Amino acid sequence: MTPDQIRLVQETFGQVLPIRVAAAALFYDRLFSIDSSLRALFPARDMTGQGAKLMAALGFVVHGLERAETILPAVQDLARRHVGYGVEERHYPIVGQALIETLETGLGPAFTPEVREAWGAAYGLLAGVMIAAAREVELAA
Repeated sequence: MTPDQIRLVQETFGQVLPIRVAAAALFYDRLFSIDSSLRALFPARDMTGQGAKLMAALGFVVHGLERAETILPAVQDLARRHVGYGVEERHYPIVGQALIETLETGLGPAFTPEVREAWGAAYGLLAGVMIAAAREVELAA
């Protein structure tokens, strides 16, 4: 990611924070609309709590982008836990699509092509690290 992309992601995440509860609900609505089978990965009915966890994880990653090497171990651990929840490699593009569509809706006109590209790069980095860590778990099994 370029410094400008990191800045755009951080600035626009700052715009999402005031609407984080609604944004998280929108994300899960989009996710389950894209692939309803993913609902089974969330046995808890407390999607508000799940949304808070999503926003906390996003915040951790977004604020660590300038020093990605410091957040990679936590991101890898997150991926390893997700394998245990039933997350598969094929789910990552679906999550990325839901994230981008949520940001597009939530940010409105502020979701410019440059912002879309920056968030795509950020998610690509995150997903790549998580997929690699998940593969290690699967190979060890």
